[in-house]
Amino acid sequence: MAEITAELVKQLRELTGAGVMECRNALREANGDLAEAQVVLRKRGIASAAKKATRATKQGLVGSYIHPGAQLGVLVEVNCESDFVARTEEFRQLVHDIAMQVAAADPQYIRREDVPAEVLDKEREIQRARALAEGKPEKVVDRIVEGRLSKFFEEVCLYDQPFIKDNTLTVGQLIATKIAKLGENITVSRFARFKVGDRAGAQG
Repeated sequence: MAEITAELVKQLRELTGAGVMECRNALREANGDLAEAQVVLRKRGIASAAKKATRATKQGLVGSYIHPGAQLGVLVEVNCESDFVARTEEFRQLVHDIAMQVAAADPQYIRREDVPAEVLDKEREIQRARALAEGKPEKVVDRIVEGRLSKFFEEVCLYDQPFIKDNTLTVGQLIATKIAKLGENITVSRFARFKVGDRAGAQG
């Protein structure tokens, strides 16, 4: 097994914000591989987030982002369990990052389950017709459609979108890492995106 040095632990802490023992254990599991240790910590963070997902989130912040030029702006409400966490710099930065994400990636919904059934059915029909028109064998069409629906979710659902600052993470995974680090459930409740000349505006 590779030696787990203090320098390696320090590097992993700087990259992830995880605790000393968490980093040391992740590095042991990854046999000293820094990139693999980050994956280990992400998986643990997601598992930890899943355990906290049912806890009520009644505190939080409303954050905003105005794009340079003031032609595009976003309001977003992100909730947590306590006012203490809501006041932390880590949480404030998360809220700001999510507002920037909404501005840049223009999601239409927060989560997959927020997509109306009729929208999903229509998209499924479109992708099925497209696959058949491309001459795909009938027996594999359903699998192709499901794969394309995953791509659809990545485009329209905030939690499924690649995070604009690190596209190896989805926004949902980013939130999961913050849940693990801050020790509280965190949810995005709603957002509104305003663009000059666009009367519709996306809302979650």
